[in-house]
Amino acid sequence: MKIHRARDMGFCFGVRRAVDMMQEAAAEGRLVTTLGQVVHNPQVVEQLEATGIAVNDSRTVNGVSTSTVAITAHGVGETVVRDIEQQGFDVIDTTCQFVARSQRAARNLAERGFAVIIFGDPTHPEVKGVLGWCRGRGMVIPDESLDDLPDYLPSKIGVISQTTHTPERFAQFVANLMAKRVDQITEIRVVNVLCNATTSQQAATRDLAEEVDLMIVVGGHNSANTRHLADLSRANGVETYHVETADELCNEWFEGHEDVGVTAGASTPDFSIDAVAQRVEEISRQQTAGV
Repeated sequence: MKIHRARDMGFCFGVRRAVDMMQEAAAEGRLVTTLGQVVHNPQVVEQLEATGIAVNDSRTVNGVSTSTVAITAHGVGETVVRDIEQQGFDVIDTTCQFVARSQRAARNLAERGFAVIIFGDPTHPEVKGVLGWCRGRGMVIPDESLDDLPDYLPSKIGVISQTTHTPERFAQFVANLMAKRVDQITEIRVVNVLCNATTSQQAATRDLAEEVDLMIVVGGHNSANTRHLADLSRANGVETYHVETADELCNEWFEGHEDVGVTAGASTPDFSIDAVAQRVEEISRQQTAGV
């Protein structure tokens, strides 16, 4: 078997910045509680916890006993920011620049009288946080079918997307919205807040999927951008498996395959990618030796 790595994969700038900021705080001996997982990768979170970084899964300051809190790369809602300020916590803000831009767009649209439609996963922390900047004028629609869209819409609509969606899906969402509700909408503003790094990784995955007959996507099972990579690969007709660690790889997946692609989400550390690639190489040697 030949192993091919995607030209762009793994930690994006925002994730690397968030992790670096946490590691720097730990090295300084600061006691920090993160409001949720800093990034959606269990191995990275475990490493940070080993340095003394605590996690409050409620993503609020309730029950926080440290003097410093960290806002994760996914960001938080406006009320959480207000709670942090009112209670006098020191804060380390690792919010991704693209997420911060999405938050500003949501706030600005709401302040100008637009109802804000967010195309995204309503359970995702980024989307929950952005919704919290809509001043009560926001709604989340999870897919292009628009099945969850209310019967009545205000006449002024602003549209943004979860930052990790593909450009194709966001474009289709906007097109469907206009096609189905143009009679209700007198003004629409579409703000493109898609992450450039994620878009680049998606393009690299598509290109790699054309060259291989099996794809391994590495990253947290709770990572939206990693799941999107797996979906893109499958949509290209390639047999695809999404794993967090090398231990999840099964030898039988590789039987009869000649070209194996390895790609990874934006929250996947290099050591996880390297471990998976090394395990694939071991499986290849075993197959060649007839073991």
